[in-house]
Amino acid sequence: MTDASSRPPVLVAAAVLVEEGRVLLTQRKRGTHLAGAWEFPGGKVEPGEDPRAALVRELHEEIGMEVSVGDPVEVTFHRYPEKSVLLLFFVVTRAPGSPDPQALDVADVKWAGPGDLHDELFPPADVAILSKVRALLAPHR
Repeated sequence: MTDASSRPPVLVAAAVLVEEGRVLLTQRKRGTHLAGAWEFPGGKVEPGEDPRAALVRELHEEIGMEVSVGDPVEVTFHRYPEKSVLLLFFVVTRAPGSPDPQALDVADVKWAGPGDLHDELFPPADVAILSKVRALLAPHR
């Protein structure tokens, strides 16, 4: 049996999508790793897939939104007991005409203000970006 340190990390692309002073979050489904945790929408990058293309695909599949992916805002690495994760966070905007997000392949979706971003609600791999997102939302208070 191998531990997480001997396997390559799982590459994940995540969206920081801000509208009207709030950031979009999704809740992990029951029966998944870290079920019930709130996180930034996104998912695994498939082998050979561009992370931006993966993010467009994941947001369409999971919440039904069409988006434009901008620049990366943060890269984090976290080692869980069962796996390691390399997370690429990108600024994302809703594409013109895109519908509101829906919980298609996630437990729930919500728009959150800076006061809603409590570390304990998020997977450990996401916590590193929370202060940056709070600062991004602060001018909208």
